[in-house]
Order: sequence, then C-alpha cells, then structure tokens
Amino acid sequence: MPLRTKLDKSDEMIAERRGGSGKMPEDMPLWMANTITSIDKFSKKVGSVVCWILMPLIFAMTYEVIMRKLFLAPTIWAYDISRFLYGALFMLGAGYALSKGVHIRADFLYRNFKTKNQGLVDFWLYILFYFPGLLIFLYMTIGYVGESIQRGERGMDTTWMPYMWPIKTCLLVGIIFLLIQGISELLKSYWAAKKGEWPGEDK
Repeated sequence: MPLRTKLDKSDEMIAERRGGSGKMPEDMPLWMANTITSIDKFSKKVGSVVCWILMPLIFAMTYEVIMRKLFLAPTIWAYDISRFLYGALFMLGAGYALSKGVHIRADFLYRNFKTKNQGLVDFWLYILFYFPGLLIFLYMTIGYVGESIQRGERGMDTTWMPYMWPIKTCLLVGIIFLLIQGISELLKSYWAAKKGEWPGEDK
C-alpha cells in the first residue's frame, strides 16, 4: 500500500490553512486589502512581543520550584507573578491567535461547507455575536479597571497581596486587540462569502 506523501486538505484544521499571509486577491478593493494586511501585520507584531512573556513566567516557576524543593524557602511572589503573566499572555495574545485561526472551534460540519457558505456563516457570527459581545465586555471592563485603580485593589487570596489593576488592564487591552483583529476577520469573511476564496489563504 503506497504511503501518502501529501496531506489531504480535508484532513487539516481549517485554521492551519486560513492563517496564511499570502497575497490579497488582485480584484480586491485597495482599501480592503490594505486594512486586512495592516491589521494582520499589527497582530503579528503584537504576538512577537507578547510571546516573550513566557521567559519571566518560566523563570518565576523554575525559581519557585528550586527554592521550595532544594532550600525549603518558598517565595511569596512566584505564584502571583506566574498566574498574572499567564493571564497576560493569554489575553494579549488572543488577537494574534485569532489572526492565525487557532482559537478552538467545532468545525466538524463547517469544514465541509463550501467556501462561500463558510464565509457567510463567519460574517454573520461576527456581526451578531462577536462584536456585540466584545463591545459589551469592553464597556464592563473599562469600569472594572477604573474601579480597581481608584480603590487600589489588591489580591486578598495570597500573602503577597499584589495590586490587581495591571492584570485587569491586560484584559482591557486584550479585548481591544481582539476587536481590531476582528475587523480583518470580518472583511475576510465578507470576501469569502462574495468570491468563494479566503484572502491570503495558504494554498
């Protein structure tokens, strides 16, 4: 039985194909192509910076393990630092993850749709749920962060009691990044629904 040397695209995650950075279609309006390209480049730059959060996160966790296990001297800050950095990594990188299509989605039916139908589904999901939901979340988070700063809120579940506004601000910024990238994804969905091809898709 001959070995398969090339993956069938039906066996791949849709995200892996659509997260490409290929050229925009020649017949796409210039303003649309520039908007998609600019936003995707912005999200890529954000992702390349945010990924460095892993370094202090790894350091904090490694330092805590060494101090706790070898010297019997656990820190009071490593737990808080690690969970804050993980939260920041998750939220600040969410827009970049969206640009690459790697957020979890159930695509067992969707993947078999024609490209136009996929675009149509995505377009209306962005319009009806994604943007309204994030805008409500943004409105609530602005007050959430403002109150935290005003009150000087501190975490009360650990000895270190860190200020909470930095991580809450990351939540706010992460939502803004998701909204920005959402504009690009909305335009891509519109084009797919209209033309039957995903802009920049890896062929």
